[in-house]
Order: sequence, then C-alpha cells, then structure tokens
Amino acid sequence: MKIDYLKINQFGKLKNKEINLKNNLNLIYGKNETGKTTLLKFIFSIFYGISKNKNGKEISDLEKYIPWNNSEEFSGKIKYQLDNNEEYEVFRDFSKKNPKIYNKNIEDISNTFNIDKTKGNRFFYDQTKIDEDLFLSTNLVEQNSVVLDDNNKNILTQKIANILSSGDDNISYKKVISNLSKKLLEEVGTQRSVGRPLNKVQEELKELELLRNELENSTNINEELKNKEEEINNDLINLNNEINILKEIKIIKENEEKEIQKININNNIKNEYIERINNLKNKINKKNNNLNNNSEINNDKIKNNKNNKLNKKIKLINLIIIPILIILNVLINLINFSKIINNLIIYSTIIYLLVNLIIYFNKKIKNNNNNLNNYKNESKLDKLDNIEEIRINSEIELLEENIKNKENEINELKKEIEDNNIIKLNEIKNKYNNIINENELNNLFNNNLEYINNELDNLIKVLNNKKIELNTINIEEKNIQEKIDKKLECDERITYLKEKEEELYSLERSIILARDVMEEAYKDVKNDITPKFTKDLSLLIDKISGGKYKNARFDSDNGLIVEKEDGQYINANNLSIGTIDQLYLSLRLSAMNEISEEKMPIILDEAFAFYDNERLENILKFISENYKENQVIIFTCSNREKDILDRLNIEYNLVEL
Repeated sequence: MKIDYLKINQFGKLKNKEINLKNNLNLIYGKNETGKTTLLKFIFSIFYGISKNKNGKEISDLEKYIPWNNSEEFSGKIKYQLDNNEEYEVFRDFSKKNPKIYNKNIEDISNTFNIDKTKGNRFFYDQTKIDEDLFLSTNLVEQNSVVLDDNNKNILTQKIANILSSGDDNISYKKVISNLSKKLLEEVGTQRSVGRPLNKVQEELKELELLRNELENSTNINEELKNKEEEINNDLINLNNEINILKEIKIIKENEEKEIQKININNNIKNEYIERINNLKNKINKKNNNLNNNSEINNDKIKNNKNNKLNKKIKLINLIIIPILIILNVLINLINFSKIINNLIIYSTIIYLLVNLIIYFNKKIKNNNNNLNNYKNESKLDKLDNIEEIRINSEIELLEENIKNKENEINELKKEIEDNNIIKLNEIKNKYNNIINENELNNLFNNNLEYINNELDNLIKVLNNKKIELNTINIEEKNIQEKIDKKLECDERITYLKEKEEELYSLERSIILARDVMEEAYKDVKNDITPKFTKDLSLLIDKISGGKYKNARFDSDNGLIVEKEDGQYINANNLSIGTIDQLYLSLRLSAMNEISEEKMPIILDEAFAFYDNERLENILKFISENYKENQVIIFTCSNREKDILDRLNIEYNLVEL
C-alpha cells in the first residue's frame, strides 16, 4: 500500500495544506511545533475516524484538533493505492462519523464496506485487515515508544519480551496469565476461597434455601385456608339466602296473622250475634211460660214493675251509649278504621236505634192502652206480648243478616289471605329459583310463624359463627401471607443469586477459556512466531549493530538473550538503551510483514531522536535496503537523517512543513 496525496483543509494547526508522497522513502521535516504530530494524527484519523473519547486524556482528539472557529471546514482528503494497484480517494468531514470513499473512476463506493454503529465505515479494515490498535502497535512507531532512560529500559525490554511471547508488545504472557488468575480469584473465587463473590453467593443461597424450606409449608397452609375461606363464603351465601327466604316468609306470615286477627274479630262478633239471637229466643220462650203460670193482677204488677225498671235502665243506658255511638260515628268519618270495626260501629248504632225505636213505640202503645177504660187485662197482656215478640223477632232478623255479612267478610278475608300467599310464594320461587325448590319452599311455608322465627334465629346464630370463623381465617391468612411474601422475596433473591452464580460460573469459564487460549496461543507463538522473530531479530541485530551482536533467543524464564561478538550470551537488560531501542525497532519492523497481506507504510515519528550517528546510519541503510516494497515515512525535526541519506546517496522525497 502507498499513500500518494494528502489534502488538509483544516485539522488542528494545519490548514490548506497539500502533501505529495512517493513510493519509497519520504522524509517529512519540520521544527518542533510545526505540525508533524498533527499530520501524523490526520493520517490516522482519516483512515479510522477521530475519537470523541478522552481515554484518560484531559481532552479528546476531536476537541484537540477541531478548529476554534466552527465556520472553518474541519476536513481533508487522502489518495492511496493498494498492492493490487486499486486506487482510492477518501474525503472525511471529521465532524461526521462516516467518510466518502471513491474509486479511481470517482464513483462513490462508501456503501460497499461494512458499517459499524459505533466506529462508522470500516473501509480501511476491510481493505487491510488492520484495526486501529494493530496499526498503532506495528506500522506507527512514535518517539515515546522507543525512547527510555537507563532507569526504565527494563520496560522496553519487557515490550520486546511481550512481542516474542505473545506477538504484541503491550501483552505480557506472564502478566496476562497472572492477571487472569487474579481476576478469577477476585471476581469469582474458588471452592477453597473465602469472602469471594462466588463464596458469598453460595453461602447466601444456602441460607435462603434453608429459610425457603421453613416457609414452604406456608403455601400449603394458605391453600387450605383459601379452600376453607371459599367453603365458608359459600356457606355464608347459602345462609344469607336461607335467611332472606325465611325473612320474606316471616313477613308473609306476619301479614297473614294480622288478617287472621281480623277474621277472629269477625268470628267473635258473629258469635256474639248468635249468642244474642239465642238469648232473644230464650226470652220469648220464657215470657210465654210466665204468662201461662201467673195471674192477671200479678202479671200486671210484674209488668208494671218491670216496665218501670226497664224504662229506668233504658234511660240510663241511653245516657251512656248514645254519646258513645255519636262519638264513634264521628270518629269513623275522621279516622280510617278497619272495615270490620267500621261495620261493627255502624251496625251497632243502627241496631241500637232500632231497639230504642221499638221501645219507644212500645211505650206509646202502652200509654195508649192505659188510657183505655175497662180494657180487659188479658187483652192488654196479649197485645204487649205480641209487640215484644215482634220487636225481638225484628232484632233476630237483623242479627241474622249481620251474621251473614260477617260470614261473607270472613270468607273474603280468607280468600284474600290465600291469594296473597300464592302471589308472594311465586315471587319467592322466581327470586330464589336456583336456591330452593318448590317442595322445600312449600314445606317451609306450611310451618307457623313461631317455627319460622325460631329457624331464623338459629340461622342467624350459625351465620354469625361463620362470620367469626371467617374473620379468624382472614387473620390467619394475613399472618400466612406475610410468610408467603417473605418466601416470594426469598424465591426472587434465590433466582437472582442463581443467575448471579451462573454469571460467575460463566465468567469463570470465560477466564479459564481465556487462560487456556492464552496458553495455547503462547505455545503457538513459542513454536511458530518466536523462532521466526528470533531468527529475524538475529539477522537484524547483526546488521544494525555492525556485527557486534549476533544471535538472539527468547525463553519465558530468562527473557531475551543475545550473543556478543566474542560468543558470550548476555541478558538484554545488560545492553545499552540505544541497543535495546534497536532491538525493539527491529522487532516492530519484522512484525509488519506478518500482520497483513498488504505491504503497509512504515511511519516513524522521531524514532531515532536518541540514536547516535553510527546507529542512525546503520538503521537508515538497513531500512532502505530491506524494505524497498514498503513506503517509509520518517518524521524528524533534525537534519541528521537528510545528511546521512544524502551522503549514502539514498533516494528520498523531502517534505518540509
């Protein structure tokens, strides 16, 4: 792959800048603060986009390089070609996620590449199979990647060891294995550990399982209480229905009792009428007997005495009865008494007046008879007896009529009671059709009011007892429900903890898998990559050091070992920082050929700042001879690289910022 052309509209301090690059060696020269690092970030950002995340820095790259004046265009373009000679142009507005990609025919082919929701268009990865991290760890070598003082050169040595053991200078096999084991212990735990997440979860699960077993019976008890409650509620419904039926029957019976009382009153009046008739008939018979046995004089005296006494009695009775009858007749017009009472008062008044009228006419007759002279005593007595008998017979007829009326009234009341009972019973049947059948209702109705009241009292007592029992069950249910709620909380917590336990087991499996994969990878690196790297490293260090150091090898126990010119092996930690720099750079250069099928550009940013002239000449010569297929871009702020290249007559393209 070769970068041909860069156009920076505005990116950090760079503005309206165009740069042409050539195939092989390119030397980008500029004093400090002229924009070399900015140009390097521009190249990286146009391929991968600019980061909005701080990633531990004070400000993000977007905030760092965006123009202060938002009206200026924060954009640029790059032209490049792949090893298959396909040419591309990429224009990127850095304020937007996705760039525009064109082929050599200036056709927009942006949609032909994969789009990541977070990172945007992944065209460069699709073309090279190199992501951001791999690009930074291989193709781009910055000054701070190789420059270390003597006190910290073991860090650089560790990076070399990382490459040889894991294939990545930022990944230490031993540290990874140690960190994975530590992560497994701290974030999961083992059967033997104490107080670790898995141990805490399992201990709590054990306690909760015991508690749940204790509470398990609560559900069964609650189910029994629910069934009992349902049974009692059904009983209450049935009892209420029975009570309501009895109450309605009671009302019917009470109304029936009232009507029966009316019938009894009428029967009593009727019996009084009958008794009066019997008395009157007896009176007639008695008088007839007395007339046959007594003399005329005695009869006269007796009659006179009786008449006088009777007159006195009649007067006294009239003084009492007549006002009462007048008051009663007035009252029946003012107050609506029952029909029986009204008829009783009216008939009594009529009878009484008729009786008095008869007595009055009788007296008149007697008075007229007394004025007759020389009237025979026998005639007088006969006439008087006939008048009395007529009066009595009239009264008897009137009483018999009253008896018939009372019998009719009694029959009407009985008929009314019977009809009303039939209507009310039908209403109850229709209302409680699904609760009580007709025979049961009829049997119940045939009982008297006393039985109904007793049965009603008994049912109400049973109902109250059922309510008390139901209230007791509700209290028990409330207590049980608290246990059930606690059990539900317990179940939810157990479910959560089991999920947590499974997550921990999953994490454990993932960590173990990662450790196993790392161990397998280490074996592969050790068997495949490390020998190749150590072979390339041996060749590189021999050429770069001018034969001072030859063979190099790596093992997990001793790290990197190099052979001196005299055949002695020494640990790389004993080498000078400059030599270690050379080793590290050699490994990075060697790794570039392994990461992609593309011959990627080698970008060196002040990578030789602390090289002496001899080492710098060796490395430049080595790069120009051994990486002719790679485009090399060297950023520098000194003239040393230019002077050495000119002296060695090595062709290069100079770009001054």
